[in-house]
Amino acid sequence: MFGAAAQKPSYNPNGDVEVSVPQDLDGVSSLGFSPTANFLCASSWNNSVYVWDIQQTGQTVPKAQNKDHQQPVLCTAWKQDGSAIFTGGCDKTVRMWNLGSNQSQQVAAHDAPVRHCFYVPTMNMLITGSWDKTIRFWDCRQPSPVHTQTMSERIYAMDVNYPLAVVGTADRNLTVYDLTKPQAPFKTIQSQLKWQTRCVSCFPDKTGYLVGSIEGRVAVQHVDDAVANTKNFTFKCHRDGNDIYAVNSICFHPGFGTFATAGSDGTYNFWDKDSKQRLKAQNKCQYGQQPAPIPCAAFNRDGSLYAYAVSYDWSRGYSEYNPQVMKNTILIHAVKEDEVKAKPKAATGVGGRK
Repeated sequence: MFGAAAQKPSYNPNGDVEVSVPQDLDGVSSLGFSPTANFLCASSWNNSVYVWDIQQTGQTVPKAQNKDHQQPVLCTAWKQDGSAIFTGGCDKTVRMWNLGSNQSQQVAAHDAPVRHCFYVPTMNMLITGSWDKTIRFWDCRQPSPVHTQTMSERIYAMDVNYPLAVVGTADRNLTVYDLTKPQAPFKTIQSQLKWQTRCVSCFPDKTGYLVGSIEGRVAVQHVDDAVANTKNFTFKCHRDGNDIYAVNSICFHPGFGTFATAGSDGTYNFWDKDSKQRLKAQNKCQYGQQPAPIPCAAFNRDGSLYAYAVSYDWSRGYSEYNPQVMKNTILIHAVKEDEVKAKPKAATGVGGRK
């Protein structure tokens, strides 16, 4: 159960609850909790999508599985009532999986793999981002997109918190959209970070966003230029001596507005951007002596649970992959309030550069 002491394998040094995953689970590409219950969805490189019921006892009960995609699944998005999940991936399609009937149907398509998808209830639309260098807006009752926006490069990172949407492309551009006027970008800027963008996450108050990159650094970026000039900064994280690791996931706590980062160094940390300090550092997940990367993570709807995957990320190449040691799994951390609640500003904090 949550909080119970148990023998800790090297890939789970924090003693978090291990989800009951199938033996054929491949690398985990996305995680997301239902907006209405503690149902956890995961997509995988084995072309499948899974749902578990995460119970208060710490039990993780498999609820459903979908294998309708023909290639690896890269992204998922819940419908607001928890009745369906949108799934997109390398077969260039997005499907809507109805959990009641356990049937799925294609609702969107691109000319290259679909990297991100978001359902926006206010617009009653699905928004998708692809390596075909477009984002597309879909009324799921129609076969063609309502609107297509061509970007400068492939979509690598994306987040939506209506009316704010932020898209990170392969050329390190960051494009901001006001979704009340989706026909044209609000602004496009070059990332403060010098290397490839890996993830973006919109502030809960929608005034800005966080950017994570492969250089072990996070940028705090405000939309309003007047605020950005004084409050933008970057800070280092997910580094170990001279070893620098990618920041793969950033997600905000739904209650406190603090956030969690997870990276290829095998750690997840909780932070407060306003006081510029780390609130809690967790022990490093490892495969033997090597870090066990965390490719994706998510809070549940009330922030009491933090789910994260442990999967090899191929950053060390095929020759370093050892399936006997490098287990693909999903872990659930029971979040304590003192880990995520903002604290008074410390004398020395995260620091950072303007």
